[in-house]
Formats: sequence, structure tokens, C-alpha cells
Amino acid sequence: MTTEKKKPTSKKGSSSKGQLKSSKKAEKAPAPAEPLGPSRVLVAYREEIAPQLFKEFEYTSAMQTPRLEKIVLNIGIGAEAITNRGAIEAATKDLVAITGQIPITTKARKSIAGFKIRDGMPMGLKVTLRGRRMYEFFDRFVSSSLPRIRDFRGLSRNAFDGRGNYAVGISEQVIFPEIDYNSIDRLRGLQVVITTTAVSDREGFRLLELMGMPFARTESDTVAA
Repeated sequence: MTTEKKKPTSKKGSSSKGQLKSSKKAEKAPAPAEPLGPSRVLVAYREEIAPQLFKEFEYTSAMQTPRLEKIVLNIGIGAEAITNRGAIEAATKDLVAITGQIPITTKARKSIAGFKIRDGMPMGLKVTLRGRRMYEFFDRFVSSSLPRIRDFRGLSRNAFDGRGNYAVGISEQVIFPEIDYNSIDRLRGLQVVITTTAVSDREGFRLLELMGMPFARTESDTVAA
């Protein structure tokens, strides 16, 4: 009987297949993400707003020019946290959608028997935005969210705290485009506090005005126009 000799397998075929697989993997690999540039509000501040403020208030140093320091968003749950266990989770979901950042839970500092509140009970949520997220939120807040308020005629000019910081009360979270009206359990209000480095309300007002904050017009503005 004659036995057939097995032909040795060539390594060229296996190497070519390996090269094809590696080339396919290289084609499917996603391209590296490009680094994000500065927010357009920050670019406008550096190129236009800061020089104008420096000229108007006659500062002696560029460090005196007011700028945004942080933006804080607060949601008070209050008594709803006692009756509705899912209130904290629902409010957290809303804040995450609005800011892109996980909030921290604010708790009661003392017990109040009349309101059935105990020390350490969760009573609200808070998010502090800085840097790029702060400027991006400010841009969306001014250009997209505030115009969605029903019968909006501008923000009050009397909500400054005497040191250039401004607070805005929002009655419904659905003014933010990120919130789907059909996915919320109920309407909730929140507070937006804009903290600046300004030393006076006049400087803080001018900073926010140049950055696009839609303040209500006064009688003097109407006459001048």
C-alpha cells in the first residue's frame, strides 16, 4: 500500500490572512476624537467683552475685569421628599439632563417636628458648574431656555445681591430643551445662581448684559430708544 504524503502547509497563507484581519481592524477602528475648543461665550468674552469692560470702568489691571466664577443650580424638594420616595431620583434625572453633571443631595440641618423633618433628611439637590460646562450652560440658558418662558419680557434687574452675583428663579424645568415633557413626573422649579468676580452690582450687571443676558427694559431705555 502506498501512503500519500501530506503536503506541508505554507505559512504564507496564514500570514496573509493575519494581515487582512489586522487591516480590517485598522479600518474599523474609530478615529481619535479631536480636542474641543473653548466655548463661543468664552471666546466672545476674551476678544470683545473683557476689553470693553476694561475700557468702560477704567481698570488699572486686567485681573480687575469681572468674569463668571461659577453657576449653581438648586432644586428644593421639601415636603415632597417625605410623601414621594421617587422625587429625589426624578429631580436628579432632570438636573443631569440639564447640566450633564451629577448633583449632590442637600440635607436638613436640624429636625422640625411640625413639618415632619428630621436631621439629615434629603431636602434638595445642587449642581455647581465651572469651566467649560459653566460657559456652555450659560450659552444654552440665555439663547435657548429663557426665550421658551411663556410671555417672557426680560429678567428683573433687581435680583443682584450687592456683590455682582445674580439669581434667577425658574418655575418649570421644562423650559430647558433637554427635558422631555412626557418623561417628567411633575413640574418642578429651580434656582440658577450666577456668581461673578465683580465687586459691585453695576459691574456684574454690565458683564451679564454684554454676555447676552436678556434683562427687562426700563422706562429710560424705552425713551432712549
